[in-house]
Amino acid sequence: MDVFSPELFLKIAFCAYGAGIVGSLLSLRHERAANLVGFASASLAALSGIGSALFALISGSAREAVAFELWPSSIPYVSLTLKLDPLSAFFVLIVSLLALALSVYSFGYVRGFYGRKNVAVLGAFYNALLLATTLVFTAANAFFFLIAWEIMALTAYCLISFEHEKAETRKAGVLYFIMSHIGTGCLILGFLLLFQVSGDYSFEGFRALGEKLSPARRDAAFLLFLFGFGVKAGIVPLHIWLPEAHPVAPSNVSALLSGVLIKTGIYGLTRVLFDFMGTPPNWWGVTVLTVGTVSALLGVLYALMEHDLKRLLAYHSIENIGIILMGLGASLMFLHTNHPVLATLALIAGLYHTINHAVFKSLLFLGAGAVLHATGTRNMEEMGGLIKRMPATAFCFLIGAVSISALPPLNGFVSEWLTYQSLLQGFGTTGSLVRLMFPLSGAMLALTGALAAACFVKAFGITFLAQPRSEEAAHAHEASPTMLLGMGLLTAACVFLGLFPTLFLKLLDPVTQQLTGQQIGTQLSLANRLALGNTQALGGTVSTLGIALMAVCLLPVPLVLWLFFGRRAQVRIGPTWDCGLRGLTPQMEYTATGFSKPIRMIFKALFRPHREVQREYDYSPYFAKTLRFESHIEEAFVTRLYRPLNRTILRLSRRMRALQAGSIQAYLIYIFITLLLLLIFAL
Repeated sequence: MDVFSPELFLKIAFCAYGAGIVGSLLSLRHERAANLVGFASASLAALSGIGSALFALISGSAREAVAFELWPSSIPYVSLTLKLDPLSAFFVLIVSLLALALSVYSFGYVRGFYGRKNVAVLGAFYNALLLATTLVFTAANAFFFLIAWEIMALTAYCLISFEHEKAETRKAGVLYFIMSHIGTGCLILGFLLLFQVSGDYSFEGFRALGEKLSPARRDAAFLLFLFGFGVKAGIVPLHIWLPEAHPVAPSNVSALLSGVLIKTGIYGLTRVLFDFMGTPPNWWGVTVLTVGTVSALLGVLYALMEHDLKRLLAYHSIENIGIILMGLGASLMFLHTNHPVLATLALIAGLYHTINHAVFKSLLFLGAGAVLHATGTRNMEEMGGLIKRMPATAFCFLIGAVSISALPPLNGFVSEWLTYQSLLQGFGTTGSLVRLMFPLSGAMLALTGALAAACFVKAFGITFLAQPRSEEAAHAHEASPTMLLGMGLLTAACVFLGLFPTLFLKLLDPVTQQLTGQQIGTQLSLANRLALGNTQALGGTVSTLGIALMAVCLLPVPLVLWLFFGRRAQVRIGPTWDCGLRGLTPQMEYTATGFSKPIRMIFKALFRPHREVQREYDYSPYFAKTLRFESHIEEAFVTRLYRPLNRTILRLSRRMRALQAGSIQAYLIYIFITLLLLLIFAL
């Protein structure tokens, strides 16, 4: 091992995470010490993880796939071996970058739990989740991967259930736990199908194994992995745990769940579909592209209806996972039609949106956490006017909102632009009707982007602008310096990834070389890396840095116009028009409900809105004393799929109680029948 190597940095990261777990538990009775030890260790581990990933990707060490054994094992098939290949290094970079910002933020954020919750437990599970997630990204065999996957699921459950005294928190934790383990069961079956052919659980033995599987088993493995990893990623219709778990978790944990945890599903799908399964059938790509398109559109539509700020952000995680899957699905379709360069472009679009979403969604969750910390509520209808009391938080949230809305020149625009380029070029790759999927998906992506922009006009405007709608909002305070520093790191990352995408895309060359055999970073960089292009000579180009510089150059224009034409103009200051009433009040403001009503009416077949109005009168039916208005929408998959399924399972369970008769003779008969069936199956 070299003095400085990816392996060394990675081992330091693991040791630091372990120290954070142990140090936090040793400080159970000292909350300030637990805060310092737990999150300082996580910060050190994050810096080491960033160093490991960047060292591997920049130096080319990842091409040789740094591998080492974490712990000796004498158990057959179980090898605790880690491997930092290009794909692993890219995802380790994501988790480490976010861990650094979230850990810095947490120093100030967890002080709100002092005296009412055990900060040491939060710090221990926080470090354990980061450690388990890093192990998932670097595990070199299926057994170790599943062990790390289960540890990750259990620690995430403990963090979601941190405020377990609340009924909604317990419900969300149990729902996540159930869905996660259903997904794990599918992954186990998928890996067993691969093991039947390879005879080994190592990922090296799985590589390009799909060509050796029979078509039926290969398709079965694809569906099992899509379902198993799709649960964790939150694709529709497996998404139901996301809008329940993200709002109830502590905000630094919500950012970790959205920025990192659901990306393990994207990592798993990318690893299996591009690294293990060989050249895909066309219907695989069509399926992934369709699932991504539906997830993106439904995610943003349900987000528009939400008044809970964190629940709104949770639905946007579903939307952005859909956008990532659109890139991956298009890439699979291009691989099938033997267009490796276009497949690489679509894969880059998906991977770039993966890190972009991790950054801006974590930033938005941290901003929501600062608002919750200051006002004590997640309901946007009780906020308003916070830009005057929390200007730094409002600025960071605005940067995140512009990024997630895919507006230039920030990072969300770049990855969605690359996705558009790959979809638009896909129409001419095949003569079959399947090619209609590309323009249809592109149109749905455009609609999704427009709805996302509308949603964040609502989220930012209702939360930060106008007048406070509650006493808590009127007396809100700015976040602590460490919370602002954590948000500032992610804000800077949004700006950097938006203005200088060509610098970062070079890091993806080893990843695409591994997965598609192509490196197109140089083709995408134009004008001395100042502009971003695509793989076609007559294709589109864009320069986000140029857009930003042009905007800066145009800033003095209003000042010049004022100097020439407005300096001597008479200025009159008067009150804002208040409809003839005695001054503006918070009751006159636009509400989140009113803002989203046009969308709710357009898509009423999906939402099935229900509203209830209650009035109380004094003397006359024409003069109401009080007015109460409630509006609800239907979550179609919950009411039409999961609730009937739940009732069916409970009904079958009640009928199966008869099998538990309490009779030893009956139990012996059950055992005999089971053994007989096993013998018949073995023969």
